[in-house]
Amino acid sequence: MPQALYFPTTVLMGAGAIQLIPNEISKINKRKALIVTDEVLIKIGVVQKVLDVLDAAAIDYTIFSDVKPNPTVKNVNDGYAALKEGQCDFLISIGGGSPQDTGKGVAILATNPGNIEDYEGVNKTKNKSLPLIAINTTAGTASEATINYVITDEARKVKMVIVDSNSIATVAVNDADLMVNMPAQLTAATGMDALTHAIEGYITAGATPFTDLFNLEAIKVIAASLKDAVDNGSNIEAREGMAYGQFVTGMGFSNGGLGIVHSMAHQLGGFYDLPHGVCNAILLPYVMAFNASESGTKFRTIAEAMGVDTTGMDLETAKVACIGAVKALSQSVGIPADFKALGVKKEDIETLAGLAMVDACTPGNPRVPSKEDLIDLYSKVF
Repeated sequence: MPQALYFPTTVLMGAGAIQLIPNEISKINKRKALIVTDEVLIKIGVVQKVLDVLDAAAIDYTIFSDVKPNPTVKNVNDGYAALKEGQCDFLISIGGGSPQDTGKGVAILATNPGNIEDYEGVNKTKNKSLPLIAINTTAGTASEATINYVITDEARKVKMVIVDSNSIATVAVNDADLMVNMPAQLTAATGMDALTHAIEGYITAGATPFTDLFNLEAIKVIAASLKDAVDNGSNIEAREGMAYGQFVTGMGFSNGGLGIVHSMAHQLGGFYDLPHGVCNAILLPYVMAFNASESGTKFRTIAEAMGVDTTGMDLETAKVACIGAVKALSQSVGIPADFKALGVKKEDIETLAGLAMVDACTPGNPRVPSKEDLIDLYSKVF
């Protein structure tokens, strides 16, 4: 069956990669950048490392840093206002998923009419966004490389999933030098987010042999690198492994889809403003168990990619071992086992399940869920 595949035009990968950015900017022939980032990255000096490179190349810019951890419609609108006020004609996003998603939203509004809420869903824009150079500082969302972005509609308390080939970055940058000071807790959460992408992307209904190549490689690399990156943030080899692994799965799930781990996690983020990676990590083993009957032999392959010796195991035993390996890795990097510490309320479960049913990721789940299935899954995590 014919399929369109989407990738950033250029990828800059490896420690020191930000030094290559001025050359890429020269190719797009633009005058002034809006830098989209957050105050924390400014405070800890990560943004300054990029600014030093831009200043040395005499590249003009203005900075917009009012981005929340779960970016909102207001963040996008305020960023668009900053773009117009600064008379900027391209964007540079610096950060994890929040600045990346905000940057995508601003870049889309710059070339398409209406409000960002108009574009919730799949490929609803007509025009390519402004050029976007997406500099990733965490190893988790792969938003710098995908056609997906997520914006919270504060009025509805809903995370809008926007899947749009017009939003893909012009240049994706993964420089492990920008990640070495990332706190262990954030490293764990974003790393498990990346593992969730890889596992969901590998078993999704939309998976193909092509996307399987990316996602299986990502599972191997993330499983081998995450704990070392959490335990020693200065371990540049582990950091590069995580940067590579999260990017590779981005290439996979952006072209194949995800499933109900993300559908369910999106609602938790929209309702309670919880960290997306933590929600994914907590939900992942429960949803894997739900999907096990429709996974064929893929759980065995995932287990082996995570270092489990499945020799002599029948398929059902291998599936159990696979889920156990995911739980063990999550626990080893300090992810909570359930919702008890997160403030999730049992009385909200039915509403959360209803919203998750219409989330853009739900159709990709390998086992078709009912609302009652999602209520049951949410309930099991307490």
